[in-house]
Amino acid sequence: MEKKQLIILGSGPAGLAAAIYAKRAELDVLVIEKNFVSGGQVLNTYEVDNYPGLPGINGFDMGMKFREHADGLEVPFVSDEITKIEKTENGYLLTGGADTYEATALIVATGATHRKLGLDKEEELTGRGVSYCATCDGAFFRGRDTVVVGGGDVAVEDAIFLARLCRKVYVVHRRDELRAAKSLQARLLSLDNVEMVWDSVAKEITGEDMVDGLVVTNVKTGEERRLEVDGIFVAVGILPNTELTKELADHDRAGYLIAGEDGVTSAPGLFAAGDLRTKPLRQIVTAVSDGANCVTSVERYLESSALA
Repeated sequence: MEKKQLIILGSGPAGLAAAIYAKRAELDVLVIEKNFVSGGQVLNTYEVDNYPGLPGINGFDMGMKFREHADGLEVPFVSDEITKIEKTENGYLLTGGADTYEATALIVATGATHRKLGLDKEEELTGRGVSYCATCDGAFFRGRDTVVVGGGDVAVEDAIFLARLCRKVYVVHRRDELRAAKSLQARLLSLDNVEMVWDSVAKEITGEDMVDGLVVTNVKTGEERRLEVDGIFVAVGILPNTELTKELADHDRAGYLIAGEDGVTSAPGLFAAGDLRTKPLRQIVTAVSDGANCVTSVERYLESSALA
């Protein structure tokens, strides 16, 4: 069994930033990662153009740079899939497929997973026209035609954002009315370069090396239509990877761990960093910030525990 002051669960930008800050703070730290390659979702990003100082960097290269920084500080990593987390008298016990681990403090940085459309070519063309983040990738489609699939707040916000940049924005929704807040709907429907595609679902993504269209089907008439677009923005929901913490701390209705900028949750010694926590903006830069803030909170927690 590994025993540490701090365990960081997850090695995306939030986890790697936390690892760097923890090592510089001379904490006895261990990073547990499920995958054999660090970086999280950023690895699947074709190009990152909004991270300060690294415009246009390939997502895989960015993930490797984060990991190289941690390796340079000799942060210890272990590859294991954690299946259970339990609160103990002195901290947290993590059960994995290969070993068990114990820590006084735990930073959970397991991220979130975008719901997919489940279409052929969706994975293949992710980063090549298919995107799950308008604020991340919208600038690549300036002056071009795009489509947003979804009808909730995020989908409408994405469409409003894209309408400022793009020549035309289609919004595909399976019903004849949106689920988003009325104020957002009013803003969206007032835009001249937005076209609503009601009662429709995405059927086929077209294009070889890059997206060149989306085929949609009207659920009431069965009629098909091809939208000639360069970008497809999928906004049908995000699933936070918080199954392991459900019984440990407070979550909101969508399943996100409730935590502020400091990463502090309702459970003593448990901290949340990155896309799995409640926050208005989920970007690489905010994930990195979360990792740093969490380590500061961990230091305070360990100091207060030692004094108790």
